[in-house]
Amino acid sequence: MATIVIRDTEEIIKGQEAVQAFLDSQDVLYEQWDPTKLPSSLQGNCQISDEDKEQILTTYDADIRSLAERRGYKNWDVIALNEHTPDLDALLKKFEQVHTHTEDEVRAITAGSGSFVIKGADVGYFDVQLEPGDVISVPVDTPHFFTLSDERQVVAVRLFIDSEGWVAHKYDDPAFKNSNEV
Repeated sequence: MATIVIRDTEEIIKGQEAVQAFLDSQDVLYEQWDPTKLPSSLQGNCQISDEDKEQILTTYDADIRSLAERRGYKNWDVIALNEHTPDLDALLKKFEQVHTHTEDEVRAITAGSGSFVIKGADVGYFDVQLEPGDVISVPVDTPHFFTLSDERQVVAVRLFIDSEGWVAHKYDDPAFKNSNEV
């Protein structure tokens, strides 16, 4: 279950109804998929093979297709980040810059954890701390970035309308810099 942290006020939002209501108010799609559907060998496992990635896609096929039909996504894959990911630190540094996309950024966490930091419509920046089963769609043109939690590993299903539209566009925001200096 996701947890929200409002950066300016340090307010913490927990619980299905409160998290859902807050994210709805920010036009951020949030759903949950059942993480126990995965074979036990993939539950909590962030060091996976290409065959494991295919198993994840097969396991969540109905969930993926349902979301894709509702939101217009046409492509999907699985990404795994962990201590064995080449140049993980450089990759994370790239991820951890505020940016936007010309389409939604969608992630369904299947193992590990991480956070999206999103610029809200009326609350400044907030963190959405995600764990297995959490599904999020950050809307098009919404300033945000993704970072791993302290365990530094995650497996996620990604959905796209057009993989070319998912290119990151840097978003320079003095308000974000100020929120980090508190």
